[in-house]
Amino acid sequence: QAQLVESGGGLVQAGGSLRLSCAASGSIFRINGMGWFRQAPGKQRELVATITSGGSTNYADSVKGRFTISRDNAKNTVYLQMNSLKSEDTAVYYCNAQTTRMDIYWGQGTQVTVSS
Repeated sequence: QAQLVESGGGLVQAGGSLRLSCAASGSIFRINGMGWFRQAPGKQRELVATITSGGSTNYADSVKGRFTISRDNAKNTVYLQMNSLKSEDTAVYYCNAQTTRMDIYWGQGTQVTVSS
């Protein structure tokens, strides 16, 4: 069964750093785009960053200059390095993958809490 498994969330003080990882396992046909989304309590899920199989990246304005998305295509794994974290970054972070057949997969979510 195909799935995305996230890790790396936790509690960190404002100004600190965390690194999220998301590995695709099982039979996922040709992953194209991968990315990270987040959802804070009472808010809609929003895009954080995306990366194509060729390495092109896109970031939400709120995280530009602080977060870096990267991926290892051989391992079907995407990473999110989060630096200079702020309390407003507190949310559940979800990994996303889209295949060349336009199938979409989501991870189970990992909690990131930034204390001020």
